[in-house]
Amino acid sequence: MNATDDHSLTITLRIPGAWSDPGELLQRLPAGFHMTPETLSLPDGTQIEFFPMPADDQFVQIFQSSCRHTPTSEERALISRYTVNIGLSGPGGSLEAAQVMMQAAAAIVQAGGAGVFVDNSALAHGGKDWIKMTEDGSGDAMSFAFVSIVRGPGTTYTLGMQTMGFADLLMNAADIDEQGDTIIEIMRYICDEIKPVEVGHLFADEQGPRFQVVAKTSDDFDAQSPMHNPHGRLKIVSVKDLADSN
Repeated sequence: MNATDDHSLTITLRIPGAWSDPGELLQRLPAGFHMTPETLSLPDGTQIEFFPMPADDQFVQIFQSSCRHTPTSEERALISRYTVNIGLSGPGGSLEAAQVMMQAAAAIVQAGGAGVFVDNSALAHGGKDWIKMTEDGSGDAMSFAFVSIVRGPGTTYTLGMQTMGFADLLMNAADIDEQGDTIIEIMRYICDEIKPVEVGHLFADEQGPRFQVVAKTSDDFDAQSPMHNPHGRLKIVSVKDLADSN
């Protein structure tokens, strides 16, 4: 499935920090970024909804357990004493829209934020990693930023592909190596928009076809959940397993 703009889809990010007051955050924003009590304006004039949230006694543990890479010691120390979460909410549903949200969150990180938590996939990143991915700007970097991989007892699936306008992926756990390279490579293929991926699509390497999309299903989340993917999930199976079952 090609990424298409879907402005009914919302990306929601949280950036924890320990600013002494709103004025400190405003003063530390990068050049060209401006903030009102309700919006963050980017240099090109794009406006992102802004909403501060007070600290609670659960977020630190949630953030730390959701990080794909361990944040730096300075970032961990800042997260542990955070006083406010800067919430950002804006349109998703395409690679371009996701990149805008990455830039908005990166500005808050540059102004003193410790890292970024993605509500759409329950995935977190330290601030330095987020800025690095934002500067990269590739589909590979964005999928790493927005998409988590969940391993169940029999299946493995992704969360967060909707932020870029794609269906999530569902695979048999036995078809994926311990590092998850197989599902990551398929994610990269889709995000590079080589061609639309629908039911029947074959994924191949130098040895020939390896996996095929056999069905599109809905996910398990309520339509109001930030993790809900309106594009559903693509069920991908090994071509060998398909042949053995015939």
